[in-house]
This record gives sequence, structure tokens and C-alpha cells, in this order.
Amino acid sequence: MTEAGTAPEVKLDESWKKALADEFAKPYMGRLKAFIQDRRAAGAHIFPKGSEYFRALDLTPLDHVRVVILGQDPYHGEGQAHGLSFSVRPGVKIPPSLTNIYKELQADLGIAPARHGFLEHWAKQGVLLLNAVLTVEMGQANIHQGKGWEHFTDAVIRAVNDQPHSVVFILWGSYAQKKAAFVDTSRHLVIKSPHPSPLSAHNGFFGSRPFSKANRFLEAKGYPPIDWQLPEDPRLS
Repeated sequence: MTEAGTAPEVKLDESWKKALADEFAKPYMGRLKAFIQDRRAAGAHIFPKGSEYFRALDLTPLDHVRVVILGQDPYHGEGQAHGLSFSVRPGVKIPPSLTNIYKELQADLGIAPARHGFLEHWAKQGVLLLNAVLTVEMGQANIHQGKGWEHFTDAVIRAVNDQPHSVVFILWGSYAQKKAAFVDTSRHLVIKSPHPSPLSAHNGFFGSRPFSKANRFLEAKGYPPIDWQLPEDPRLS
């Protein structure tokens, strides 16, 4: 992959380009690019589109990150993934995991569930909506695990950890929680719970109150809280 990503139209904020320049030059990224090209040549439908692989990093500059919400890999349904973990574009049906996130948000902060699943409003406030693996194939969850993305997103987490300000890491599910190994918990807050998927949400995700915990920590450090209330009109995100 080139420094800017997989294609000329890819956008990546300059802060991340500088922080991750060494990663883009490493052999594993070349192998990852070749793997994705081979899968495309074989007719695989890969999500999100190439220009959106690094959408989370472009919307949330490194020095602006206040909260990290880490997912596993993108949604694998047609028209769902657009580069932000758990988010879907306006007009796309809200996926079950995000429905459960909204339920917990309402129980935690009294915020009624949004009628859309577009989370750019969070991203633009410093919530890095990152997946551990940044690509997937249609109808095949986790198919791109172990191909190199994990090394890249490890570097992303390390870069956030090295920032001078304190950050909240919200890690849902055992896969995401592996990234906690890179976080200095003496400076940052790590919030762990089961994944919001319908398969696991009732095992401790519900009732975990991550949104209020994150805001209390930020305010205690002298930072403004996140406005978790999404605009009624997603175009205003």
C-alpha cells in the first residue's frame, strides 16, 4: 500500500500519515495489498470501498482522539460498511449490534435511540471508531483476519497510547480486548465488556455504562465530555 493507502482517492489525515509512515513501508502492508488485489481479481466483493479503508483515521485526527471504540471487522452486508466501526450510512437499516449499543446508551444516559445508524457525529468529536481488521468480504465475517490488518491497527493503538493526553479505550468483546496490551492504564482508561452482538450483549454488555464512564473520566481530566446524542437528521452529523 502507498503511504496514503490503497488508491489515490484515499483520504488520511496528515497526523496519521506522519505517525504511521513506517507501517505503510513495512513488508506486511505489501502482502496485504497483494492479498486484497488477488481477492478482487477472483471476484470477491470487498467492503468498505477502497477510498474508505481509513475513513475513521481521516475523520478523527490523532491529536484529537479522546475515545477509541474498537470493533472486530466491518459489516459484511451490501451497503453497510463505510469505514467507521458499528456505523452505517443514512438510509441503511440499523444492524443488531448498533441497536444494542443504542439500548445501552439510553439506559446509561437516557438518550433515546437514533432513527439512523450514522455515527460521524461521534467521530468528529474525537471518538475513533476503529475496527481491528479494516476489510471484509460480502457475507463472510472475519474472512480477512490474520492477513496483516491487525499489525496496522496495533500501530494505531500504540500511536494513541503515546499521545500526551489521556484517552478512553472502549473494548467490546475478547477480540478487541487483546489491544489493551498496548495501553498504559496509568494514564488512560480502559473499559471492557462483552460485545454488543445479540449473541453476547446479555452477558455483561447491557448495564456496563461505558458512555457515562467515559465522560466522567474525560471531565475528571479537564476535557469536555462527548455529546453522545446523535442529530435527528444524519446529514447534520
